[in-house]
This record gives sequence, C-alpha cells and structure tokens, in this order.
Amino acid sequence: MNKPSATSVRTVRCPRCGGASRYAPDNPYRPFCSARCKLGDLGAWASEEFRVAVAEDPQAPPDDATPRRT
Repeated sequence: MNKPSATSVRTVRCPRCGGASRYAPDNPYRPFCSARCKLGDLGAWASEEFRVAVAEDPQAPPDDATPRRT
C-alpha cells in the first residue's frame, strides 16, 4: 500500500472553527483540526443544537390526542 506523499495530502476547512485541517490518516481528528473541535461538535449534537427540520403533517393528530387503553 502506498503512503500519500506530503504534497498530495489535502487541507480542508474544519467544520467547527473554519481553520485549516489536514485530511490525512495522521490526523486522528479529521475532518476536524483538533480534539477540541471534534468534542465541541459532538457536544452540539448531544445538546440538540443541530436538528433535522421536519415538516408537520396537518392531518396528524397532536401527540397528546392518542387514545389510551383502559
């Protein structure tokens, strides 16, 4: 297996801070630039800062309108 040469290693923007990040096997945090950015991004997901938008179905009953079994 060939190792990429130093000139073929890509540099990308860190998704967290926007700084330069080496996108190479020797960067264990890729695509992030550091452990701090990687953990910060994980924390944002865990605290639900990042959400997928969902369109509400106008015909769906509200969550509290589900029938209860007696």
